[in-house]
Amino acid sequence: MCEKDYGHVPVLLHECLDALAIRPEGIYVDGTLGRAGHSLEIVKRLTTGRLIGIDRDETAIAAAQERLADYADRVTLVHSNFDRIGDILAELHIDGADGMLFDLGVSSPQLDDAERGFSYMHDAPLDMRMDRSAYLTAREVVNGWSYEELRRILFEYGEERYAPAIARRIVQTREQRPIETTLDLVEVIKSAMPPAALREKQHPAKRSFQAIRIAVNGELDALPPMLEAATERLNPGGRLAVISFHSLEDRIIKKTMQELATGCTCPPEFPVCVCGKKPKLRLVSRKPIVSGEEELAHNPRARSAKLRVAEKV
Repeated sequence: MCEKDYGHVPVLLHECLDALAIRPEGIYVDGTLGRAGHSLEIVKRLTTGRLIGIDRDETAIAAAQERLADYADRVTLVHSNFDRIGDILAELHIDGADGMLFDLGVSSPQLDDAERGFSYMHDAPLDMRMDRSAYLTAREVVNGWSYEELRRILFEYGEERYAPAIARRIVQTREQRPIETTLDLVEVIKSAMPPAALREKQHPAKRSFQAIRIAVNGELDALPPMLEAATERLNPGGRLAVISFHSLEDRIIKKTMQELATGCTCPPEFPVCVCGKKPKLRLVSRKPIVSGEEELAHNPRARSAKLRVAEKV
């Protein structure tokens, strides 16, 4: 089998493979297929098993289909969003999976494709849709959402301390003309920030672009229902592995996993449990798994990655 070099380095690859504890006959789900870096290494370890690859980006599905062609007999690719994991497995007549992996956030190829509008470094129409068939675009958010909503998403999703000033400047600017492109938006953001902020190491538009991307794709809202549905669809002993890239995602994952790993919630003075709540997960590690120095030297994107792992009880 001849494998092409796709120039994509999957983050925390070995840690994910260890976390999933792959069995050759098992059923595994890659809920964020991307360019199939993780999926390729999972499917290599299967014999009679099966890999279900899911992505909302049709470009990713097409690229993964090519990359996984040598293993097509044990791969099923689905164009959908991971928050439909329960429905997807039901439609495939799969009762349970032995492991699920979710690598969150925007993929490197999406960032590198300037016309997708994810990057603040290249000029492109304001889009930012991971699923190009979706209705909501960054242009609609920037030009149509109220000052209050813009301020909220910039603060909550981007943790942008200048959220009020940036939201106000966006509204002022669009009253004169629509904000059409990524570099138009960058200039508006920069014009709202004090000189000291513009001299910081981090690009001044990074937090705002993150916030708008999350809003366009509903990324944070989808996490708790996805984690709950994934847990329900895991076989006993099956592993759930989730990689996040910023603190908002990680906090939601940590909180939801902890809730799913918690049993009885009765007051301590109750002599016996009356709530009947039983834990659905066991946390494999209390702290997130992060990249080592060797990976960081070769893949700077891994610096903010955190992997959390749990097992179905």
